[in-house]
Amino acid sequence: MFEQPFYEIVSILVLAAVLGAIGKALRQPLIVAFLAAGILAGPSGFSLIQSHGQIELLAHIGISLLLFVVGLKLDLSLIRTTGPVALATGFGQIIFTSLFGFIIVYFLGFSVTASLYISVALTFSSTIIIVKLLSDKKEIDSLYGRIALGFLIVQDIMAILALILLTALGGDGTAEGATVAKILLIAGKGIGFLLCVGLLMRFVLPWVTERIAGNQELLVLFAISWAVLLGATGSYLGFSKEVGAFLGGVSLASTRYREAIAARLVSVRDFLLLFFFIDLGARLQLTMVSSQVVNATYLSLFVLIGNPLIVIIIMGIMGYRRRTGFMAGLTVAQISEFSLILGALGVSLGHITMEAMSLITLVGVITICMSTYMIIYSGTLYQWLSPALKVFERSHPYREHATSPGCETPEVDFILIGLGNYGSGIAEHLLERKKRVAGVDFDPQVLSAWRSRGLPVIFGDVGDPEFLDNLPLPCSSWVVSTVREKDLSLTLLHLLKERKYEGKIALAAKDEEEAKTFLAAGAHVVLRPFGDAAEEAADSLTEAMHMLTLDPDWPLVLRETRLRKGSVFAGQFIKDLNLRSLAGISIIAVTRAGRVYLDPYPEFQLFPGDRLVLMGEPDTLEQAEDVLQQIEDEGTEEGQKQFATAEVTVAPSLPHCNKSLAELHFRKEFDATVIGIIRNGEKIPMPRPDERLKPGDRLIVIGSPKSIDRIKEVFRLETP
Repeated sequence: MFEQPFYEIVSILVLAAVLGAIGKALRQPLIVAFLAAGILAGPSGFSLIQSHGQIELLAHIGISLLLFVVGLKLDLSLIRTTGPVALATGFGQIIFTSLFGFIIVYFLGFSVTASLYISVALTFSSTIIIVKLLSDKKEIDSLYGRIALGFLIVQDIMAILALILLTALGGDGTAEGATVAKILLIAGKGIGFLLCVGLLMRFVLPWVTERIAGNQELLVLFAISWAVLLGATGSYLGFSKEVGAFLGGVSLASTRYREAIAARLVSVRDFLLLFFFIDLGARLQLTMVSSQVVNATYLSLFVLIGNPLIVIIIMGIMGYRRRTGFMAGLTVAQISEFSLILGALGVSLGHITMEAMSLITLVGVITICMSTYMIIYSGTLYQWLSPALKVFERSHPYREHATSPGCETPEVDFILIGLGNYGSGIAEHLLERKKRVAGVDFDPQVLSAWRSRGLPVIFGDVGDPEFLDNLPLPCSSWVVSTVREKDLSLTLLHLLKERKYEGKIALAAKDEEEAKTFLAAGAHVVLRPFGDAAEEAADSLTEAMHMLTLDPDWPLVLRETRLRKGSVFAGQFIKDLNLRSLAGISIIAVTRAGRVYLDPYPEFQLFPGDRLVLMGEPDTLEQAEDVLQQIEDEGTEEGQKQFATAEVTVAPSLPHCNKSLAELHFRKEFDATVIGIIRNGEKIPMPRPDERLKPGDRLIVIGSPKSIDRIKEVFRLETP
């Protein structure tokens, strides 16, 4: 018999895997598939679940890890910026749903007590499901994601207080003073809990993590233990496991290892959360809810429409754009596990019947399934409803308006959309090349950081079609998007074309298939962050520096440096650098595209991206490296024009006839390159240095505008 739970879990996992695969093939959310697996595994299906305690235990651990990871990624400074709107929307939605929900339920024929229970149950939204969905969409750190997380936590706290209040009143219907005492007691416990966590966060946890971080397995074990310990402590003190685990994550968020911990817990979290959805689906008994289908439909529509609506209204009044309000509002379009706990408590206290409990459960399953689709396809829904939502947006949504005086810049070279790690790196390099850049992002903290550095920044979300209204499109040469979502990138491209944008467009692609799609759709340049990073990594692994060693007693040292694309020495020959005569520095190796050139000859030409191995005395090496990295001033008119091409003809009277390109020293004399020769109708691309020029040859040359003008003057011919 002791193996029975093992067989149950095996059966449940197989069922979930099968339904998950079917859901993926049908392009359905996995959450819906897992809920279906729970229904089939429960009493309404195959009755596979007998060991409810074990399933519930795994579910609780998964919930703790989910909220723990959320806490790990929380920036405490966000409380200052999102706290007011989180409180306003949290309390506003609770009051609205409770009041109007009570009226609807009462008119459906339920008693006053049952109506009160059901209406309160409708107010709470599932923090667990919302965090999971937003994490999967990588929008948990977006502005609306942070606001949603804030008011969901407000709801959780109110749900805990409601449970405490009902327990106090329901035990023996006792005195009001006893109830107040219990509430004060739980408040005192909460303050003490926060103080203890704060002290541990300040004085103990950094010391502990520093000493165990050397062993990754131990670090992960400590993180899981800390998450469930704080969850259990929160539950013991009368709060919830969710609140305790969340505080556990916050307490480690200031350590250097939070990213490493979060990355290693994601798979464990997702696996254990499966049991939460299984347990939730198994609670639904179809034989008991069939009579509540009509009532559940009415209440589900109220939750799916009414809850988002009140959030949109409140956020619109507070100065947020309608898209932010809409996206945040969708996160409250379902009821939570607290609703089921509240209903179960009401049944145990004798306040409501199983009929009311079945109604709450059915509304929960319906709203969770429907809101999952609404959140996943929120972008499409917003595009459909955007015109109708204008009524909820102030004429001046000041909290998301284009910010900083830099936005008044009359002209920019690049509008850079997305200032994450990749986008910020691009911005850094463009600024080093003396380019004028305007940054666009939806993260207020990122915008504030760049604004403090003097960069013109604009609040905007590429998922909002109207954000283009705030961009200086007519005064820019490029729009560069680092957003790596195919649909959003194609939508941006389409909107720019609709506005007849005359500049060039660059998009970021995840793979070659996406890159081909973007190019076919009209993008001028496709950025490949992963591919470029992989190539850079391969270059680093095969560079010459790893092949060379020096005797430690030798007075010279080696240093590797990369010749940047904007360096004034890109394109020059080693002999022209004069490093040896000026500073006693020698270039002893060059790595290019994975190939190593040892002891390059003086006529070796350097190109951008080359990795140079320098040898010399330590104090002069650093100076030489700084010289090599000098960026060419691209602010001049000639720099802006870049290159010019021309076609010139070799006349019989010219001294260039019957001489090879090498003998003419063409590049050295004219600072230009012959990239092709047309001879008797035959094209010779990239001619060799020993190629001799013949009368009547037409040379295709490329170089700076000044050098091309000089070539045409020498050859006494005009460009065709």
